[in-house]
Amino acid sequence: MPADRNARVLSGFLDYLKVEKGLAPLTVAAYATDIGQFSAFLQKQKRTLLNARRIDVRDFIQELFANSVDGRSVGRKLSALRHLYRYLLLDKLIEHDPTLNIDSPKQWKVLPKALARDEMEAMLRGPQLVSPNKEAEAIAARDRAMLEVLYAGALRVSEIVGVRLEDLKLDLGYVLVRGKGDKERIVPLGKSAQEALADYMKHARSVLAKERSSPLLFLGRGARKLTRQRIWQMVGAASSSAGRHASPHMLRHSCATHMVENGADLRTVQTILGHSDISTTQVYTHLALDRLKNVYQKHHPRAKAREGIVEF
Repeated sequence: MPADRNARVLSGFLDYLKVEKGLAPLTVAAYATDIGQFSAFLQKQKRTLLNARRIDVRDFIQELFANSVDGRSVGRKLSALRHLYRYLLLDKLIEHDPTLNIDSPKQWKVLPKALARDEMEAMLRGPQLVSPNKEAEAIAARDRAMLEVLYAGALRVSEIVGVRLEDLKLDLGYVLVRGKGDKERIVPLGKSAQEALADYMKHARSVLAKERSSPLLFLGRGARKLTRQRIWQMVGAASSSAGRHASPHMLRHSCATHMVENGADLRTVQTILGHSDISTTQVYTHLALDRLKNVYQKHHPRAKAREGIVEF
């Protein structure tokens, strides 16, 4: 059993720390906690401390970051694993150290969270109005258009509140966006976003403007400018239909992730997101690969070998 093997390995290492290294009990207990956590992670992968791979260590660290463990704590856990595998190498219990060439936690970037495609679809469908009136219908049409644009073009909150009427080229299928550093970029709009925008422009915007003028595309009541907080609230409320709370930035990440999953090249995704450096965009490759591995493990009839793991 993996659990028994892990327990024996950990017990031998802790005895080594106490007897050979003479470490204090509190220090040994800290090692036991950190390595025990990695051991529990490996058991879910049907692996042991003795046959752990470099990708297992990386996935463990990524899971820690995803659970909001701070970099200092992650660094301590990685250090404990390095000491363990140095000991196992010296005792010739393993041939390869899986902690070699693992970046320092300071150099890691936390993978952004993204909604699954079915969650995104549920969110965009949105709840039905209980007691609709003209203004409520206008707000619903505006919110639906904003959600479609946030997802279609991977816009930041600051970008969508600043979009002007003159920036929308609906007949050409794109919108001009001003991003960080006031850099302009052209963002394409899919058919769903175009239809939602056309409906908003035809039926809703004038109701919200109430005969007042504004250069902005998306308006609050009385042609007021929408705040970032209001958009966060709107996205949070809309995401309740998807089963979990989402933020505007999650829609941006979802757009990028789903494009990469469907085969989009990183340069195109970089352009749409407005990233100045493609290394920032490359994080989505890892996110899509993780989901690919999970789907493969679940659905391929030959995916579950003896160890229950397929090498990537």
